[in-house]
Amino acid sequence: MDNSPVEKLIIVGSGPAGLTAAIYAARGNLKPVVVSGREMGGQLMLTTDVDDFPGFDSGIQGPELMERMRKQAERFEVRFIDENVQSVDFSKKPFVIQSESRRLTTESLIIATGASAIWLGLESEKKFMGRGVSSCAVCDGFFFKDKNIIVVGGGDTAMREAQYLSKLCKSVTVVHRRDTFRAQSALVELVKSKPNVKFMWNATIEEFMGQDKLEKVRLKNTQDGKVTEMSIDGVFVAIGHKPNTDFLKDQLELDQKGYIALHDETKTSVEGVFVAGDVADYHYRQAVTAAGMGCKATFDAEEYLENLIP
Repeated sequence: MDNSPVEKLIIVGSGPAGLTAAIYAARGNLKPVVVSGREMGGQLMLTTDVDDFPGFDSGIQGPELMERMRKQAERFEVRFIDENVQSVDFSKKPFVIQSESRRLTTESLIIATGASAIWLGLESEKKFMGRGVSSCAVCDGFFFKDKNIIVVGGGDTAMREAQYLSKLCKSVTVVHRRDTFRAQSALVELVKSKPNVKFMWNATIEEFMGQDKLEKVRLKNTQDGKVTEMSIDGVFVAIGHKPNTDFLKDQLELDQKGYIALHDETKTSVEGVFVAGDVADYHYRQAVTAAGMGCKATFDAEEYLENLIP
């Protein structure tokens, strides 16, 4: 028999959304528990220079920002469980959350597990992450001002990245493994209208090369197998993101892209379960928007708890 207490609020995830939610919840006397995951901090742990998060006039490193946010949460006595959630049960109340070693119960829940960028999967890609290889033009585009860069992909994400980067970079080369794009026609036409954007069809990146930072890539033609090398300052991999929702297993309504479906701001299809950050937001995907949503999710959870019948 499990005699562990029923928590008021559990937060799953420890990126900007989850930690902001935790700070607000602790200050609101909800005594939250954060199940942070084995990889604390989300996508910002893969980011070097962060210049667009307010309050840091000289910028800050992604991992340092997440460490500071966690320390701030700990100052308000937020409790952390550094494990992954394996399953949840929303069919009854209190809700049940099963981590690797614990069975937790709670009156309310905020899911802030984020979304992971889909990468090409090359060993050399890992080597140059944050040193010339990125998955976010809005986050890192400024560092490549007046530089020559590549965008990999053929969908809406790739077109939006290329369009944004065309305003900053000297040249943008869109590398796509096929000879047609799957992106919306309007987006494709917009990108094609940019004079500094060109296209490399039927090509894949086989290797990222350089010393301390990315200097060139090895490309392979998917039709004739010809291999070439291209000098480049940066590569933006834009082949999509995968929301981290595997642990939900049909417990919540998801949208067509697999993200948690929103019902009025931060509410989900299950009353008492709220959501914040990139696990529900595939449009903005910024640390500051995730943090703002974490704040709203806590307010919504607090209101829900206040209205529970004693």
